[in-house]
Amino acid sequence: MWFRLGSAAAAFALLAVGAAAQTGAQLKTAIFAGGCFWCMEAPFDKLPGVTEVTVGYTGGTKDKPTYQAVSAGTTGHAEAVQVTYDPARIGYDKLLDVFWHNVDPVTANAQFCDHGTQYRTAIFYHDDTQKHAAEASRDAIAGSGRLHKPIVTEITQATAFWPAEDYHQHYYVKNPVRYKFYRYNCGRDQRLEQLWGPEYTSSEAGH
Repeated sequence: MWFRLGSAAAAFALLAVGAAAQTGAQLKTAIFAGGCFWCMEAPFDKLPGVTEVTVGYTGGTKDKPTYQAVSAGTTGHAEAVQVTYDPARIGYDKLLDVFWHNVDPVTANAQFCDHGTQYRTAIFYHDDTQKHAAEASRDAIAGSGRLHKPIVTEITQATAFWPAEDYHQHYYVKNPVRYKFYRYNCGRDQRLEQLWGPEYTSSEAGH
């Protein structure tokens, strides 16, 4: 009797592990750079279907970069977010939409009060599907007449993504007052409203 129950429990556990592995295998990642990664984490973090958002560094030449090195502009990296998502619940097109409406895509090598290549805007694609979707979304915005300058956001092949130090992860949750103070003083929401309208600032900013 106990042997049978144990075997059944073991079989159930194996099925659960298999189901979890299958679910995990279905998850995908997307990488976006849009200036300060504290501010780019919040809009993605709250989306249904997004399972994890990690802030970090990508697009550079140095392994295991530190915040001090990246912020000094010496490594070629950009501050970025890696978004892990379930494509059965949220599409890459939605992630692209959220990305565009949280950046200033017509300003090169700067975002709001932060200047340097480490604050450039970029979409780092993992495959041709992401590449073509990113290019199509860029072209649609460029052709919409919404922006009055050329889009300078890079669309480039993803390379190594290095998670940032622990104190940067979920900074807007851990330090809400400092986060809001920085965001306001950097002029981020003011510029986003100018570019995209108040409906995007209020719904995507992640306050």
